[in-house]
Amino acid sequence: MCGIYASISTQIFRAPNELLKQLLCNRGPDHIGEAQARVDGKGGTSFWISLVSTVLALRGGHVTAQPFLDPSSNSALCWNGEAWKIGLDTISGNDGQAVFDLLIKASSDHVSAPDSTAAVLRVLRSISGPFAFVYLDTYHNQLFFGRDRLGRRSLLHRSDDDTNVQFSSIADTTSGPWQEVEADAVYRYSLDTVNSREKHKTSSYDPFQASFAAIHKHVWACGSEPCPSVTIGTFNRAIPAEDFVLDEQTASVQLLRYHLSESLKLRILNIPKPPEHDSTKPVSIAVLFSGGLDCTVLARMAHDILPLNEQIDLVNVAFENPRVVRAAQKAALLEDKPPKDSQGNQSTPMTTAEISVPSFSPFEACPDRETGWKAFRELQTVCPSRTWRFIAVSPPYKETLEYKDRIIQIIHPHNTEMDLSIAYALYFASRGLGTASTISRLEPEPYKTPARVLLSGLGADELFGGYTRHATAFNRTGFTGLLDELKLDVDRLGKRNLGRDDRVISSWAKEARFPYLDEALVKWAVECPVSQKCGFRINAQPSQQDSKLEPGKKILRLLAYELGMHSVAMEKKRAIQFGARTAKMEVGKTKGTTLIS
Repeated sequence: MCGIYASISTQIFRAPNELLKQLLCNRGPDHIGEAQARVDGKGGTSFWISLVSTVLALRGGHVTAQPFLDPSSNSALCWNGEAWKIGLDTISGNDGQAVFDLLIKASSDHVSAPDSTAAVLRVLRSISGPFAFVYLDTYHNQLFFGRDRLGRRSLLHRSDDDTNVQFSSIADTTSGPWQEVEADAVYRYSLDTVNSREKHKTSSYDPFQASFAAIHKHVWACGSEPCPSVTIGTFNRAIPAEDFVLDEQTASVQLLRYHLSESLKLRILNIPKPPEHDSTKPVSIAVLFSGGLDCTVLARMAHDILPLNEQIDLVNVAFENPRVVRAAQKAALLEDKPPKDSQGNQSTPMTTAEISVPSFSPFEACPDRETGWKAFRELQTVCPSRTWRFIAVSPPYKETLEYKDRIIQIIHPHNTEMDLSIAYALYFASRGLGTASTISRLEPEPYKTPARVLLSGLGADELFGGYTRHATAFNRTGFTGLLDELKLDVDRLGKRNLGRDDRVISSWAKEARFPYLDEALVKWAVECPVSQKCGFRINAQPSQQDSKLEPGKKILRLLAYELGMHSVAMEKKRAIQFGARTAKMEVGKTKGTTLIS
Protein backbone atom coordinates (compact mmCIF):
# COMPACT_ATOMS: atom_id res chain seq x y z
CA MET A 1 0.00 0.00 0.00
CA CYS A 2 1.35 3.42 -0.93
CA GLY A 3 0.42 6.99 -1.56
CA ILE A 4 1.33 8.14 -5.06
CA TYR A 5 1.46 11.56 -6.70
CA ALA A 6 2.41 12.75 -10.18
CA SER A 7 2.45 16.19 -11.76
CA ILE A 8 2.86 16.95 -15.46
CA SER A 9 3.59 20.59 -16.21
CA THR A 10 4.67 22.50 -19.29
CA GLN A 11 6.24 25.20 -17.12
CA ILE A 12 8.01 24.00 -13.94
CA PHE A 13 8.39 21.03 -11.60
CA ARG A 14 5.38 21.05 -9.25
CA ALA A 15 5.60 19.16 -5.97
CA PRO A 16 2.54 18.45 -3.81
CA ASN A 17 1.81 21.12 -1.21
CA GLU A 18 2.47 20.34 2.45
CA LEU A 19 -1.12 19.31 3.21
CA LEU A 20 -1.27 16.86 0.31
CA LYS A 21 2.18 15.49 1.20
CA GLN A 22 0.98 14.84 4.75
CA LEU A 23 -2.14 13.07 3.48
CA LEU A 24 0.10 10.87 1.32
CA CYS A 25 2.43 10.16 4.25
CA ASN A 26 -0.57 9.09 6.35
CA ARG A 27 -1.07 6.31 3.81
CA GLY A 28 2.59 5.32 3.68
CA PRO A 29 4.56 6.25 6.80
CA ASP A 30 7.54 3.91 6.19
CA HIS A 31 9.22 5.85 3.37
CA ILE A 32 8.78 8.91 1.17
CA GLY A 33 10.60 9.26 -2.14
CA GLU A 34 10.61 11.88 -4.90
CA ALA A 35 11.80 11.94 -8.48
CA GLN A 36 11.80 14.40 -11.34
CA ALA A 37 12.20 14.08 -15.08
CA ARG A 38 12.12 16.47 -18.01
CA VAL A 39 10.78 15.11 -21.29
CA ASP A 40 11.15 17.04 -24.54
CA GLY A 41 8.28 16.17 -26.83
CA LYS A 42 8.57 15.93 -30.60
CA GLY A 43 6.02 18.71 -30.92
CA GLY A 44 8.47 21.15 -29.37
CA THR A 45 6.89 21.18 -25.91
CA SER A 46 8.88 20.31 -22.80
CA PHE A 47 7.24 18.53 -19.88
CA TRP A 48 8.40 18.83 -16.27
CA ILE A 49 7.28 15.68 -14.43
CA SER A 50 7.35 15.34 -10.64
CA LEU A 51 6.70 12.02 -8.90
CA VAL A 52 6.20 11.27 -5.19
CA SER A 53 5.59 7.92 -3.47
CA THR A 54 5.03 7.11 0.18
CA VAL A 55 5.32 3.49 1.27
CA LEU A 56 3.49 1.19 3.68
CA ALA A 57 5.78 -1.84 3.57
CA LEU A 58 3.74 -5.05 3.41
CA ARG A 59 5.65 -7.09 0.79
CA GLY A 60 9.17 -8.48 0.90
CA GLY A 61 11.64 -8.55 3.76
CA HIS A 62 12.47 -4.84 3.85
CA VAL A 63 11.18 -1.39 2.92
CA THR A 64 11.55 -0.90 -0.83
CA ALA A 65 11.99 2.72 -1.89
CA GLN A 66 9.68 4.36 -4.41
CA PRO A 67 9.29 5.77 -6.99
CA PHE A 68 11.01 2.95 -8.91
CA LEU A 69 13.63 4.46 -11.23
CA ASP A 70 15.49 3.16 -14.29
CA PRO A 71 18.87 4.96 -14.27
CA SER A 72 19.55 4.28 -17.95
CA SER A 73 16.39 5.98 -19.22
CA ASN A 74 14.98 7.96 -16.26
CA SER A 75 11.72 6.02 -16.67
CA ALA A 76 9.83 5.68 -13.39
CA LEU A 77 6.89 3.96 -11.71
CA CYS A 78 4.66 5.07 -8.86
CA TRP A 79 2.93 1.89 -7.67
CA ASN A 80 0.10 1.61 -5.15
CA GLY A 81 -1.11 -1.94 -4.95
CA GLU A 82 -0.59 -5.65 -4.56
CA ALA A 83 0.30 -7.82 -7.54
CA TRP A 84 -0.61 -11.23 -6.14
CA LYS A 85 0.11 -12.88 -9.46
CA ILE A 86 1.58 -11.87 -12.81
CA GLY A 87 0.19 -14.27 -15.36
CA LEU A 88 0.25 -17.65 -13.63
CA ASP A 89 3.21 -16.80 -11.39
CA THR A 90 2.70 -15.93 -7.73
CA ILE A 91 4.83 -12.99 -6.60
CA SER A 92 6.54 -13.65 -3.29
CA GLY A 93 8.99 -10.72 -3.04
CA ASN A 94 8.34 -7.04 -3.60
CA ASP A 95 5.58 -6.89 -6.19
CA GLY A 96 6.20 -3.29 -7.24
CA GLN A 97 9.77 -4.07 -8.20
CA ALA A 98 8.61 -7.14 -10.15
CA VAL A 99 6.06 -5.05 -12.07
CA PHE A 100 8.58 -2.29 -12.79
CA ASP A 101 11.21 -4.72 -14.09
CA LEU A 102 8.69 -6.15 -16.56
CA LEU A 103 7.52 -2.69 -17.66
CA ILE A 104 11.08 -1.50 -18.29
CA LYS A 105 11.82 -4.63 -20.31
CA ALA A 106 8.61 -4.12 -22.31
CA SER A 107 9.58 -0.51 -23.08
CA SER A 108 13.27 -1.06 -23.80
CA ASP A 109 12.88 -4.19 -25.93
CA HIS A 110 10.55 -2.53 -28.45
CA VAL A 111 11.83 0.35 -30.55
CA SER A 112 8.57 1.49 -32.11
CA ALA A 113 5.93 3.11 -29.92
CA PRO A 114 3.02 0.88 -31.05
CA ASP A 115 4.99 -2.25 -30.26
CA SER A 116 6.07 -0.91 -26.89
CA THR A 117 2.50 0.06 -26.01
CA ALA A 118 1.29 -3.46 -26.74
CA ALA A 119 4.11 -4.91 -24.65
CA VAL A 120 3.35 -2.60 -21.69
CA LEU A 121 -0.35 -3.45 -21.91
CA ARG A 122 0.47 -7.17 -21.85
CA VAL A 123 2.26 -6.67 -18.54
CA LEU A 124 -0.51 -4.61 -16.97
CA ARG A 125 -3.28 -6.91 -18.19
CA SER A 126 -1.53 -9.94 -16.71
CA ILE A 127 -1.60 -8.58 -13.12
CA SER A 128 -3.99 -10.08 -10.58
CA GLY A 129 -4.57 -7.87 -7.57
CA PRO A 130 -5.60 -4.37 -6.53
CA PHE A 131 -3.52 -1.48 -7.83
CA ALA A 132 -3.30 2.08 -9.08
CA PHE A 133 -0.21 3.34 -10.89
CA VAL A 134 1.53 6.04 -12.92
CA TYR A 135 4.26 4.76 -15.25
CA LEU A 136 6.55 7.19 -17.09
CA ASP A 137 8.06 5.57 -20.20
CA THR A 138 10.78 7.95 -21.37
CA TYR A 139 11.89 5.48 -24.05
CA HIS A 140 8.82 6.49 -26.02
CA ASN A 141 7.67 9.72 -24.32
CA GLN A 142 4.54 8.13 -22.91
CA LEU A 143 2.77 8.19 -19.58
CA PHE A 144 0.52 5.29 -18.55
CA PHE A 145 -1.89 5.54 -15.62
CA GLY A 146 -4.96 3.77 -14.27
CA ARG A 147 -6.61 1.56 -11.68
CA ASP A 148 -7.15 -2.19 -11.67
CA ARG A 149 -10.19 -3.56 -13.49
CA LEU A 150 -12.21 -3.74 -10.24
CA GLY A 151 -11.18 -0.31 -8.96
CA ARG A 152 -9.88 -1.47 -5.59
CA ARG A 153 -7.32 1.31 -5.22
CA SER A 154 -7.81 5.05 -5.39
CA LEU A 155 -6.45 7.37 -8.09
CA LEU A 156 -7.68 10.93 -8.61
CA HIS A 157 -6.79 13.65 -11.12
CA ARG A 158 -7.19 17.39 -11.46
CA SER A 159 -6.03 20.20 -13.71
CA ASP A 160 -5.38 23.86 -12.88
CA ASP A 161 -5.26 24.71 -16.56
CA ASP A 162 -3.93 23.08 -19.68
CA THR A 163 -0.33 23.49 -18.48
CA ASN A 164 -0.53 21.31 -15.36
CA VAL A 165 -2.22 18.00 -14.58
CA GLN A 166 -1.92 16.16 -11.26
CA PHE A 167 -2.62 12.60 -10.12
CA SER A 168 -2.89 11.56 -6.49
CA SER A 169 -4.15 8.73 -4.30
CA ILE A 170 -6.00 11.30 -2.19
CA ALA A 171 -7.16 14.88 -2.67
CA ASP A 172 -6.15 18.15 -1.12
CA THR A 173 -9.48 19.92 -1.50
CA THR A 174 -8.01 23.35 -0.71
CA SER A 175 -6.49 23.40 -4.19
CA GLY A 176 -9.78 22.73 -5.98
CA PRO A 177 -11.97 19.79 -6.98
CA TRP A 178 -10.57 16.44 -8.13
CA GLN A 179 -12.09 13.67 -10.23
CA GLU A 180 -11.73 9.91 -9.93
CA VAL A 181 -9.85 8.08 -12.68
CA GLU A 182 -12.23 5.46 -14.07
CA ALA A 183 -11.30 1.81 -13.54
CA ASP A 184 -12.42 0.76 -17.01
CA ALA A 185 -9.09 0.89 -18.84
CA VAL A 186 -5.38 1.60 -18.94
CA TYR A 187 -4.89 5.20 -20.01
CA ARG A 188 -1.93 6.32 -22.10
CA TYR A 189 -0.87 9.90 -22.73
CA SER A 190 1.59 10.89 -25.43
CA LEU A 191 4.12 13.46 -24.27
CA ASP A 192 4.86 14.32 -27.89
CA THR A 193 1.63 16.32 -28.19
CA VAL A 194 0.21 19.18 -26.16
CA ASN A 195 -3.06 21.03 -26.58
CA SER A 196 -3.32 24.68 -25.72
CA ARG A 197 -6.24 26.77 -24.53
CA GLU A 198 -6.13 28.69 -27.82
CA LYS A 199 -7.49 25.60 -29.61
CA HIS A 200 -10.45 25.35 -27.26
CA LYS A 201 -12.18 28.72 -27.23
CA THR A 202 -15.54 27.33 -26.16
CA SER A 203 -17.67 27.83 -23.08
CA SER A 204 -17.44 24.08 -22.36
CA TYR A 205 -13.64 24.11 -22.25
CA ASP A 206 -12.34 21.38 -19.91
CA PRO A 207 -8.68 21.85 -18.95
CA PHE A 208 -8.16 18.18 -18.22
CA GLN A 209 -9.62 17.05 -21.53
CA ALA A 210 -7.63 19.72 -23.31
CA SER A 211 -4.40 18.69 -21.65
CA PHE A 212 -5.15 15.08 -22.47
CA ALA A 213 -6.25 15.50 -26.06
CA ALA A 214 -3.53 12.97 -26.89
CA ILE A 215 -4.94 10.41 -24.47
CA HIS A 216 -5.61 6.83 -25.53
CA LYS A 217 -7.91 4.45 -23.69
CA HIS A 218 -7.02 0.75 -23.69
CA VAL A 219 -9.77 -1.41 -22.18
CA TRP A 220 -8.77 -4.26 -19.90
CA ALA A 221 -10.03 -6.98 -22.25
CA CYS A 222 -7.56 -7.96 -24.96
CA GLY A 223 -10.11 -8.57 -27.69
CA SER A 224 -8.54 -10.54 -30.52
CA GLU A 225 -5.00 -9.67 -29.44
CA PRO A 226 -3.18 -12.66 -27.88
CA CYS A 227 -2.01 -11.79 -24.38
CA PRO A 228 -2.09 -13.32 -20.87
CA SER A 229 -4.97 -11.08 -19.84
CA VAL A 230 -6.62 -11.54 -16.46
CA THR A 231 -10.37 -11.47 -17.01
CA ILE A 232 -13.36 -11.52 -14.69
CA GLY A 233 -15.31 -13.82 -16.96
CA THR A 234 -18.50 -13.74 -19.00
CA PHE A 235 -21.71 -13.53 -17.02
CA ASN A 236 -23.84 -16.67 -17.11
CA ARG A 237 -27.44 -15.71 -17.95
CA ALA A 238 -28.86 -19.23 -18.22
CA ILE A 239 -32.37 -19.62 -16.73
CA PRO A 240 -32.36 -22.62 -14.35
CA ALA A 241 -34.81 -25.49 -14.38
CA GLU A 242 -37.41 -25.27 -11.60
CA ASP A 243 -36.29 -28.50 -9.94
CA PHE A 244 -32.66 -27.47 -9.36
CA VAL A 245 -30.94 -28.46 -6.13
CA LEU A 246 -28.64 -26.25 -4.08
CA ASP A 247 -27.63 -27.90 -0.83
CA GLU A 248 -24.51 -28.94 1.06
CA GLN A 249 -23.82 -31.67 -1.54
CA THR A 250 -23.79 -29.26 -4.50
CA ALA A 251 -20.36 -29.05 -6.14
CA SER A 252 -20.38 -25.24 -6.22
CA VAL A 253 -20.17 -25.08 -2.41
CA GLN A 254 -16.82 -26.89 -2.43
CA LEU A 255 -15.63 -24.82 -5.39
CA LEU A 256 -16.41 -21.63 -3.48
CA ARG A 257 -14.49 -22.97 -0.51
CA TYR A 258 -11.49 -23.74 -2.74
CA HIS A 259 -11.44 -20.34 -4.48
CA LEU A 260 -11.95 -18.43 -1.25
CA SER A 261 -9.22 -20.39 0.48
CA GLU A 262 -6.76 -19.70 -2.36
CA SER A 263 -7.68 -16.01 -2.27
CA LEU A 264 -7.15 -15.83 1.49
CA LYS A 265 -3.77 -17.57 1.33
CA LEU A 266 -2.46 -14.84 -0.97
CA ARG A 267 -3.75 -12.13 1.33
CA ILE A 268 -2.96 -13.31 4.87
CA LEU A 269 0.24 -15.36 4.71
CA ASN A 270 3.74 -13.89 4.99
CA ILE A 271 2.64 -10.47 6.23
CA PRO A 272 5.52 -8.62 7.95
CA LYS A 273 4.99 -8.07 11.64
CA PRO A 274 3.68 -4.54 12.28
CA PRO A 275 6.04 -2.09 14.03
CA GLU A 276 3.88 -1.98 17.16
CA HIS A 277 3.37 -5.73 17.49
CA ASP A 278 3.73 -7.53 20.82
CA SER A 279 5.74 -10.74 20.45
CA THR A 280 3.65 -12.31 23.22
CA LYS A 281 0.45 -11.48 21.33
CA PRO A 282 1.34 -11.92 17.63
CA VAL A 283 -1.26 -10.49 15.29
CA SER A 284 -0.85 -9.61 11.62
CA ILE A 285 -4.44 -9.30 10.39
CA ALA A 286 -7.73 -7.89 11.62
CA VAL A 287 -11.19 -8.45 10.22
CA LEU A 288 -13.72 -5.64 9.72
CA PHE A 289 -16.27 -7.55 11.73
CA SER A 290 -20.00 -6.90 11.92
CA GLY A 291 -20.76 -10.50 12.87
CA GLY A 292 -22.52 -10.95 9.54
CA LEU A 293 -22.18 -13.82 7.12
CA ASP A 294 -19.50 -12.44 4.75
CA CYS A 295 -16.91 -11.29 7.29
CA THR A 296 -17.40 -14.21 9.69
CA VAL A 297 -16.78 -16.77 6.94
CA LEU A 298 -13.50 -14.95 6.20
CA ALA A 299 -12.53 -15.09 9.88
CA ARG A 300 -13.46 -18.76 10.13
CA MET A 301 -11.48 -19.70 7.00
CA ALA A 302 -8.50 -17.59 8.05
CA HIS A 303 -8.35 -19.82 11.13
CA ASP A 304 -7.71 -22.85 8.89
CA ILE A 305 -4.80 -21.08 7.15
CA LEU A 306 -2.89 -19.08 9.77
CA PRO A 307 -0.58 -20.72 12.35
CA LEU A 308 -2.37 -21.25 15.67
CA ASN A 309 0.02 -18.99 17.56
CA GLU A 310 -1.24 -15.99 15.56
CA GLN A 311 -4.16 -14.15 17.09
CA ILE A 312 -6.94 -12.67 14.97
CA ASP A 313 -8.48 -9.31 15.82
CA LEU A 314 -12.19 -8.81 15.09
CA VAL A 315 -12.88 -5.08 14.80
CA ASN A 316 -16.52 -4.23 15.50
CA VAL A 317 -17.73 -0.64 15.29
CA ALA A 318 -20.90 0.87 16.80
CA PHE A 319 -21.98 4.49 17.08
CA GLU A 320 -23.94 6.72 19.41
CA ASN A 321 -26.78 7.85 17.15
CA PRO A 322 -28.57 10.71 18.99
CA ARG A 323 -31.91 9.94 17.31
CA VAL A 324 -31.79 6.36 18.63
CA VAL A 325 -30.78 7.57 22.09
CA ARG A 326 -33.67 10.04 22.23
CA ALA A 327 -36.13 7.36 21.12
CA ALA A 328 -34.86 4.97 23.80
CA GLN A 329 -35.10 7.62 26.48
CA LYS A 330 -38.63 8.50 25.43
CA ALA A 331 -39.67 4.85 25.52
CA ALA A 332 -38.12 4.44 28.98
CA LEU A 333 -40.00 7.47 30.29
CA LEU A 334 -43.30 6.14 28.96
CA GLU A 335 -42.71 2.76 30.58
CA ASP A 336 -41.91 4.41 33.93
CA LYS A 337 -45.15 6.39 34.26
CA PRO A 338 -46.95 5.81 37.62
CA PRO A 339 -50.20 3.82 37.75
CA LYS A 340 -53.50 5.52 36.84
CA ASP A 341 -56.61 5.83 39.03
CA SER A 342 -60.08 4.49 38.15
CA GLN A 343 -60.78 7.53 35.96
CA GLY A 344 -57.59 6.92 33.96
CA ASN A 345 -55.68 9.79 35.57
CA GLN A 346 -52.23 9.44 37.05
CA SER A 347 -52.69 9.03 40.80
CA THR A 348 -49.52 10.90 41.70
CA PRO A 349 -47.93 13.44 39.38
CA MET A 350 -44.17 12.94 39.03
CA THR A 351 -41.39 15.20 37.82
CA THR A 352 -38.93 14.10 35.17
CA ALA A 353 -36.19 14.10 37.79
CA GLU A 354 -38.11 11.55 39.84
CA ILE A 355 -38.50 9.10 36.96
CA SER A 356 -35.96 6.30 36.97
CA VAL A 357 -34.69 5.71 33.42
CA PRO A 358 -33.08 2.28 32.95
CA SER A 359 -29.44 2.36 31.87
CA PHE A 360 -29.08 2.29 28.08
CA SER A 361 -25.93 1.78 26.04
CA PRO A 362 -26.32 3.17 22.51
CA PHE A 363 -23.28 1.13 21.46
CA GLU A 364 -24.31 -2.27 22.81
CA ALA A 365 -27.81 -1.75 21.38
CA CYS A 366 -26.43 -1.35 17.82
CA PRO A 367 -27.44 -4.28 15.58
CA ASP A 368 -23.85 -4.91 14.45
CA ARG A 369 -22.59 -4.96 18.03
CA GLU A 370 -25.21 -7.56 18.97
CA THR A 371 -24.47 -9.79 15.97
CA GLY A 372 -20.75 -9.21 16.48
CA TRP A 373 -20.80 -10.60 20.02
CA LYS A 374 -22.94 -13.52 18.87
CA ALA A 375 -20.58 -14.45 16.02
CA PHE A 376 -17.53 -13.94 18.25
CA ARG A 377 -18.85 -16.49 20.71
CA GLU A 378 -19.64 -18.95 17.93
CA LEU A 379 -16.09 -18.61 16.56
CA GLN A 380 -14.73 -19.31 20.03
CA THR A 381 -16.90 -22.42 20.28
CA VAL A 382 -16.05 -23.77 16.81
CA CYS A 383 -12.36 -22.80 16.89
CA PRO A 384 -11.31 -22.93 20.57
CA SER A 385 -7.61 -23.38 19.77
CA ARG A 386 -7.39 -19.86 18.30
CA THR A 387 -7.13 -16.66 20.34
CA TRP A 388 -9.86 -14.40 19.01
CA ARG A 389 -9.86 -10.80 20.18
CA PHE A 390 -13.14 -8.86 19.92
CA ILE A 391 -12.38 -5.14 19.60
CA ALA A 392 -15.37 -2.96 20.43
CA VAL A 393 -14.87 0.43 18.74
CA SER A 394 -17.38 2.88 20.23
CA PRO A 395 -16.79 6.53 19.27
CA PRO A 396 -19.10 8.97 21.13
CA TYR A 397 -21.26 11.23 19.00
CA LYS A 398 -19.15 14.26 19.99
CA GLU A 399 -15.98 12.60 18.71
CA THR A 400 -17.70 11.56 15.50
CA LEU A 401 -18.58 15.19 14.78
CA GLU A 402 -15.02 16.30 15.59
CA TYR A 403 -13.74 14.13 12.72
CA LYS A 404 -16.50 15.05 10.27
CA ASP A 405 -14.59 17.67 8.27
CA ARG A 406 -11.52 15.46 8.05
CA ILE A 407 -13.56 12.53 6.76
CA ILE A 408 -15.36 14.72 4.21
CA GLN A 409 -11.98 15.77 2.82
CA ILE A 410 -10.74 12.18 2.67
CA ILE A 411 -13.75 10.84 0.74
CA HIS A 412 -13.66 13.67 -1.84
CA PRO A 413 -14.85 13.67 -4.62
CA HIS A 414 -17.62 11.49 -3.12
CA ASN A 415 -19.96 13.86 -1.34
CA THR A 416 -23.33 12.36 -0.36
CA GLU A 417 -24.82 11.62 3.04
CA MET A 418 -24.55 7.89 2.30
CA ASP A 419 -20.85 8.30 1.48
CA LEU A 420 -20.34 10.05 4.80
CA SER A 421 -22.29 7.53 6.87
CA ILE A 422 -20.34 4.60 5.39
CA ALA A 423 -17.06 6.50 5.74
CA TYR A 424 -17.73 7.14 9.44
CA ALA A 425 -17.93 3.40 10.06
CA LEU A 426 -14.84 2.55 7.99
CA TYR A 427 -12.79 5.42 9.40
CA PHE A 428 -13.23 4.55 13.07
CA ALA A 429 -13.11 0.79 12.43
CA SER A 430 -9.80 1.04 10.55
CA ARG A 431 -8.32 3.13 13.37
CA GLY A 432 -8.94 0.02 15.50
CA LEU A 433 -9.02 1.84 18.84
CA GLY A 434 -11.42 0.52 21.46
CA THR A 435 -11.67 -2.16 24.12
CA ALA A 436 -10.68 -5.80 23.65
CA SER A 437 -12.12 -9.02 25.01
CA THR A 438 -10.91 -12.60 24.63
CA ILE A 439 -12.22 -15.91 25.94
CA SER A 440 -9.62 -15.78 28.70
CA ARG A 441 -10.25 -12.11 29.48
CA LEU A 442 -13.93 -11.24 29.26
CA GLU A 443 -13.44 -7.96 31.11
CA PRO A 444 -12.69 -5.45 28.32
CA GLU A 445 -9.36 -3.63 28.37
CA PRO A 446 -8.20 -0.63 26.32
CA TYR A 447 -6.63 -1.81 23.07
CA LYS A 448 -5.60 -0.67 19.62
CA THR A 449 -4.99 -3.30 16.97
CA PRO A 450 -1.45 -3.19 15.56
CA ALA A 451 -2.61 -5.04 12.42
CA ARG A 452 -1.92 -3.17 9.20
CA VAL A 453 -3.96 -5.55 7.03
CA LEU A 454 -7.75 -5.46 7.33
CA LEU A 455 -9.95 -8.11 5.71
CA SER A 456 -13.26 -6.95 4.27
CA GLY A 457 -16.21 -9.07 3.15
CA LEU A 458 -17.14 -6.63 0.42
CA GLY A 459 -18.13 -8.24 -2.88
CA ALA A 460 -20.06 -11.25 -1.61
CA ASP A 461 -23.45 -9.57 -1.95
CA GLU A 462 -22.81 -8.55 -5.56
CA LEU A 463 -21.55 -11.97 -6.61
CA PHE A 464 -24.06 -14.18 -4.79
CA GLY A 465 -27.25 -12.10 -4.64
CA GLY A 466 -27.26 -10.85 -1.06
CA TYR A 467 -28.96 -7.47 -1.39
CA THR A 468 -32.65 -6.91 -0.77
CA ARG A 469 -32.97 -5.54 -4.29
CA HIS A 470 -31.94 -8.96 -5.64
CA ALA A 471 -34.90 -10.58 -3.88
CA THR A 472 -37.14 -7.70 -5.02
CA ALA A 473 -36.07 -8.15 -8.64
CA PHE A 474 -36.77 -11.89 -8.44
CA ASN A 475 -40.19 -11.35 -6.88
CA ARG A 476 -41.15 -8.92 -9.64
CA THR A 477 -39.84 -10.63 -12.77
CA GLY A 478 -38.41 -14.00 -11.75
CA PHE A 479 -34.98 -15.22 -12.82
CA THR A 480 -34.78 -12.72 -15.68
CA GLY A 481 -35.02 -9.82 -13.24
CA LEU A 482 -32.59 -11.44 -10.81
CA LEU A 483 -30.03 -12.07 -13.54
CA ASP A 484 -30.37 -8.51 -14.82
CA GLU A 485 -29.69 -7.16 -11.34
CA LEU A 486 -26.71 -9.45 -10.73
CA LYS A 487 -25.27 -8.62 -14.17
CA LEU A 488 -25.61 -4.92 -13.37
CA ASP A 489 -23.67 -5.41 -10.13
CA VAL A 490 -20.87 -7.27 -11.89
CA ASP A 491 -20.62 -4.64 -14.63
CA ARG A 492 -20.28 -1.80 -12.15
CA LEU A 493 -17.82 -3.44 -9.76
CA GLY A 494 -15.14 -1.14 -11.14
CA LYS A 495 -17.37 1.92 -10.72
CA ARG A 496 -18.44 1.23 -7.16
CA ASN A 497 -17.13 3.00 -4.08
CA LEU A 498 -13.91 1.04 -3.58
CA GLY A 499 -11.79 4.11 -4.33
CA ARG A 500 -13.59 6.00 -1.57
CA ASP A 501 -13.15 3.10 0.86
CA ASP A 502 -9.44 2.87 0.01
CA ARG A 503 -8.94 6.55 0.82
CA VAL A 504 -10.73 6.22 4.16
CA ILE A 505 -9.06 3.04 5.42
CA SER A 506 -5.58 3.98 4.17
CA SER A 507 -5.63 7.26 6.09
CA TRP A 508 -4.67 5.22 9.19
CA ALA A 509 -1.77 3.46 7.38
CA LYS A 510 -3.88 0.32 6.99
CA GLU A 511 -4.55 -1.74 3.88
CA ALA A 512 -7.95 -3.25 3.11
CA ARG A 513 -7.91 -6.60 1.35
CA PHE A 514 -10.99 -8.05 -0.33
CA PRO A 515 -10.84 -11.86 -0.63
CA TYR A 516 -14.22 -12.06 -2.41
CA LEU A 517 -12.87 -9.75 -5.13
CA ASP A 518 -9.97 -11.96 -6.14
CA GLU A 519 -10.00 -12.12 -9.94
CA ALA A 520 -10.09 -15.93 -10.10
CA LEU A 521 -12.95 -16.08 -7.60
CA VAL A 522 -14.90 -13.35 -9.40
CA LYS A 523 -14.44 -15.11 -12.76
CA TRP A 524 -15.68 -18.41 -11.33
CA ALA A 525 -18.62 -16.72 -9.58
CA VAL A 526 -19.91 -14.80 -12.61
CA GLU A 527 -19.63 -17.86 -14.85
CA CYS A 528 -21.40 -20.05 -12.29
CA PRO A 529 -25.13 -20.68 -13.01
CA VAL A 530 -27.44 -18.67 -10.76
CA SER A 531 -29.01 -21.90 -9.51
CA GLN A 532 -25.63 -22.83 -8.01
CA LYS A 533 -25.34 -19.52 -6.11
CA CYS A 534 -28.83 -18.48 -4.98
CA GLY A 535 -31.82 -20.39 -3.66
CA PHE A 536 -34.61 -18.26 -5.15
CA ARG A 537 -37.52 -20.35 -6.51
CA ILE A 538 -40.65 -19.68 -8.52
CA ASN A 539 -43.86 -20.04 -6.45
CA ALA A 540 -41.87 -21.43 -3.53
CA GLN A 541 -43.80 -22.40 -0.41
CA PRO A 542 -42.15 -22.55 3.02
CA SER A 543 -42.68 -26.31 3.13
CA GLN A 544 -40.96 -26.74 -0.23
CA GLN A 545 -37.72 -25.11 0.81
CA ASP A 546 -34.86 -27.60 1.00
CA SER A 547 -33.42 -25.90 4.10
CA LYS A 548 -34.08 -23.08 6.55
CA LEU A 549 -31.40 -20.91 4.96
CA GLU A 550 -32.39 -17.74 3.12
CA PRO A 551 -32.15 -17.84 -0.70
CA GLY A 552 -29.88 -14.78 -0.95
CA LYS A 553 -26.19 -15.83 -0.89
CA LYS A 554 -27.33 -19.37 -0.19
CA ILE A 555 -24.07 -20.86 -1.46
CA LEU A 556 -22.18 -18.83 1.14
CA ARG A 557 -24.69 -19.78 3.85
CA LEU A 558 -24.17 -23.45 3.02
CA LEU A 559 -20.42 -22.96 3.28
CA ALA A 560 -20.79 -21.24 6.66
CA TYR A 561 -22.96 -24.12 7.87
CA GLU A 562 -20.37 -26.65 6.69
CA LEU A 563 -17.70 -24.71 8.59
CA GLY A 564 -19.70 -25.07 11.80
CA MET A 565 -21.05 -21.52 11.85
CA HIS A 566 -24.72 -22.51 12.04
CA SER A 567 -26.01 -19.32 13.64
CA VAL A 568 -24.02 -17.09 11.30
CA ALA A 569 -25.39 -19.00 8.28
CA MET A 570 -28.85 -17.68 9.12
CA GLU A 571 -27.93 -14.01 9.67
CA LYS A 572 -29.80 -11.49 7.56
CA LYS A 573 -28.04 -8.93 5.38
CA ARG A 574 -27.68 -5.49 6.97
CA ALA A 575 -26.01 -2.45 5.39
CA ILE A 576 -23.05 -1.12 7.36
CA GLN A 577 -24.56 2.34 7.89
CA PHE A 578 -27.66 0.82 9.50
CA GLY A 579 -25.90 -1.94 11.42
CA ALA A 580 -23.42 0.51 12.97
CA ARG A 581 -26.09 3.25 13.12
CA THR A 582 -24.17 5.94 11.29
CA ALA A 583 -27.09 6.61 8.93
CA LYS A 584 -29.10 9.78 9.59
CA MET A 585 -27.21 10.72 12.73
CA GLU A 586 -28.03 14.42 12.47
CA VAL A 587 -31.24 14.72 10.42
CA GLY A 588 -33.75 11.89 10.45
CA LYS A 589 -35.34 12.51 7.04
CA THR A 590 -32.11 12.91 5.07
CA LYS A 591 -31.82 10.77 1.93
CA GLY A 592 -28.62 8.89 1.19
CA THR A 593 -28.26 10.72 -2.12
CA THR A 594 -28.46 14.16 -0.47
CA LEU A 595 -25.25 16.14 -0.94
CA ILE A 596 -23.26 16.85 2.21
CA SER A 597 -24.06 20.33 3.44
